[in-house]
Parts: sequence; C-alpha cells; structure tokens
Amino acid sequence: MTDTKDRVLIFDTTLRDGEQSPGATMSHAEKLEIAGLLDEMGVDIIEAGFPIASEGDFQAVSEIGKNAKNAVICGLARANLKDIDRCWEAVQHAKKPRIHTFIGTSPLHRAIPNLDQDQMADLIHQTVTHARNLCDNVQWSPMDATRTEEDYLKRVVEIAIKAGATTINIPDTVGYTAPVESADLIRMLIREVPGADEIIFATHCHNDLGMATANSLAAVEGGARQIECTINGLGERAGNTALEEVVMAMKVRGDIMPFETGIDTTKIMHISRRVAAVSGFAVQFNKAIVGKNAFAHESGIHQDGMLKNAETFEIMRPEDVGLSETSLVMGKHSGRAALRSKLKDLGFDLADNQLQDVFVRFKALADRKKEVYDEDLIALVSEQTADGQETLQLKSLEVRCGTEGPQRAKLTLIREGEEKSVEETGDGPIDALFNAIKAVYPHGGRLQLYQVHAVTGGTDAQGTVTVRLEEDGRIATGQASDTDTVVASAKAYINALNRLIVRRQSANPGADLKTVGYRDVG
Repeated sequence: MTDTKDRVLIFDTTLRDGEQSPGATMSHAEKLEIAGLLDEMGVDIIEAGFPIASEGDFQAVSEIGKNAKNAVICGLARANLKDIDRCWEAVQHAKKPRIHTFIGTSPLHRAIPNLDQDQMADLIHQTVTHARNLCDNVQWSPMDATRTEEDYLKRVVEIAIKAGATTINIPDTVGYTAPVESADLIRMLIREVPGADEIIFATHCHNDLGMATANSLAAVEGGARQIECTINGLGERAGNTALEEVVMAMKVRGDIMPFETGIDTTKIMHISRRVAAVSGFAVQFNKAIVGKNAFAHESGIHQDGMLKNAETFEIMRPEDVGLSETSLVMGKHSGRAALRSKLKDLGFDLADNQLQDVFVRFKALADRKKEVYDEDLIALVSEQTADGQETLQLKSLEVRCGTEGPQRAKLTLIREGEEKSVEETGDGPIDALFNAIKAVYPHGGRLQLYQVHAVTGGTDAQGTVTVRLEEDGRIATGQASDTDTVVASAKAYINALNRLIVRRQSANPGADLKTVGYRDVG
C-alpha cells in the first residue's frame, strides 16, 4: 500500500438535492448561512440550487456565489438552453463558477421527453457545448446512469467529454446499484471511453437500499475522484450519501482507502446540528458519526472497556468531529463574556445583537433550570424566525387539560401590531392550542408534522418542538424550545406559520419545481 493519498473532491448538494426532501425547504438567510459553513469547513464544490426553479432560488445561488471565499459554486440546469443561460446568470459572479447540466439517459427517462437515442445524443452535444461556451467548468450527469444500457452510457459520456464537460457525474438516481457494480461501472468508463483520463468522474448515490455510503466509496475505489453528498444524508426519499460518513470513513480507514479530502472534520458536528435545525429534520439517535448515541456507551462491558482504554470501543475520538463533552459550567450567574466564549466553543460566532437576544433567553432559562447544558444553548441559538418577518407573536398562553372537562387553550397573539385574544377547545391541549392560533389567523395550512424531543435529560429538560405546515404545495417548518412543551409547541407553530405567510407573499406562480420539470438529478 502506497503512502501517497489521492485527493477526493467533496461536492455538497445539501442546498439543492437535500432541500428537495419534502418539508426541508430553507429560507434565504438559512441557505446563505449553511453555504458559509460549508465553505468554511472545506467543501470543494457547493451545489447552491436550481436557478430556474424560482426567483428565490436564483437569488440564493447568486448571493452564495458572490460570498463564497474558497468553494466552487455550482448551479443545476436541465438539458435546454434557457436553463443553462439562467444558471450561468446566477453563478457567473462567483470566484469559481460551475454549470451542472443533466438529462435522464435510461430507457425509462428517455421516454419522458420522448427522445430516441440519437435525438438525445444530439441534445447532449448541443447543451454541453453551450454550457462550455459560457463557463470553463462544466459538469454533466446522465441521470439514472446505473440503469442505462452500458453501450449507450459510454456513447453519451464520450459525447459530453468531447463537448467540453470537465466533470462527468454518474448518478445512482434511485439507489438501485450495489458496491461492486458501482466500482465496476466507473472502472469500465475510465477504461473504455476516449478522453476519460482527462476529466474527473463523480459519484452521486441515493440511499434507498441503505448502500449510498458504500456505493460512493466503492466508486472512489473504482477511480471516481468526486463524491456528491449532503449533510446528515438529507435528500429525497431515503436521502443521499452522507458527507460525514464518507469523509470520516476515508479518514479512519486510510489504511485501505488511501484517499484524503480537504474537510475540516472538527466542524462536522456544528453544521450537522444547524442543518437539522433549519430543515426540521432531526438526526436519528443512532445515526453514524453525528447521532446523539454515536459516542454513547451504556453496556456494562462497553463502559468498563471505555474507562480502561477509549480505543476499546471507539474507532474515532468525539473531538475529531467537533463534539465537546457536555459541561455544566453555565448558570444564572454567568455573564455575556462567558456565554459568548461558550457559544464560540460550540461553533457559534454571534454578532452583538444576536448575542444579546440569546443572553436574555439564556437568563430566563437559567432561572427555570438547575443546570444549563451545551445542548440547551444550541437549542436557544437554533430558534429561527421567518427571516425576521413576524406577522404573529405569542404574548400569553393558558392551557387547561386533564381527565375531566374539555381541553381548552386561551392565548393572546400580537398580529401585525394588534393584540388578539381567543379561547378554543380541542381533542387535547395541543389541538386546542393550534385551534386557537388558527382562530386568530385563519389559514389553509395543513399540519404535516408535530414532533417533540427532549434536549437533555431530567424533568426540567427543554423540549424542542418541530411543526411542519403545508399550504398549496408550499411547506414551512418551525422549531422552538422551552421547558414547557406546550409553550414550545405554540412558538413552533407560530414560527412555521410566519414562514408560510412569507412564502405565500413571495410566491411566484409557475416557478415551483413541480411545474418546471425534473426535481432531481441523482
């Protein structure tokens, strides 16, 4: 085994493929924040969005491109000139722009635009050539490549290379392939397609059969030198290859996978938590690398081994991924300087006005809790508003529940500067609460998700509540934390409703991806 390690590029598509996971839509400010964190942690290419999908997506891609310091900023475009031109408009001001254009090449996908093999080949040549005339960094993807006939796949890959593509991505769009096939497919293309040795091959795997990470690493073993992935494996259906998994796999098992990335792994935990918070998709407790239980040991045998030698049951250190041991040093006597220092240790560098807001809520929490954990502070920082636009605010809340009598919720909301009070009943206190909010602000939003989880242990633990609302195809997620889960539920619902109001007001008819066409390239 050689000591020389090949560089594998990390292409993150959290803001494009990840955001297409139903309910994971992020606000403009959240997209910019996540893009900044990705850039800081060393991601090589950030797929910032699908510019033609909406004006909002276009603006986000454009602004991310202007702000990026190191990463290549990539936009997605279907195989037509209008898409590609719009994509170039969005990324052209980036220090390092890339156009990523795609078309479905399998028999099933060729049937959608009703093109035969020759017609599609001509279209690929035309669109890749057009993209390359605009930008010298062009990526091309044959969507559903793993179910495309081998001879035809070789043919269209050669056409794309000759037309000027500098990266060829081979997507396992439906998570169908297995590791040995993933490696063999890349090897075959590199070996048999003219010009393949002059470009970079990428792999983009979905997790429908739970093999996305294995398939991506196998493709690298076969010769791919770019992995497309998302934070926490976020994505449509069962999700995408998880960035943290492939990066840490190559770092921990460098003995059999002599590859390296430019990722600062100590930033993994922080960005994982932020993506979970802004998307509303909580990380499962036993998720590899970033799950709450990833470094927890309960078995007596495991605990005994850990006490004697941590390496007995840990193949990597918690600090390798930016996980600091929970401490109890913060309390009601802690000042702003101590809070700022602690938050900085946790990965949050707040402006003075942001710190003041968190400090006020921290003091209120410290008065109610005996001990304030790191997770409590993260929950405080993670509470988000709808880009600062709040149509509704909670002023007061009183709930009556129990085994006798109807459950009631009495609340006062501030709606556009005016106080409105109402009392409603429901099938339980939360139902009554949500009915009361809807009485103050009638809307057609349908509750898709109501989820509660404890931030820490103990009866005084904060409960973090996630609420997801859907109205006319628009989805908004709200999240809030409080030691009173009913209060957290009210704040989370109002948070989601404020976001829904913003999206309703800024809606651009016809710009939804459902009307634009394909929503996914991998």
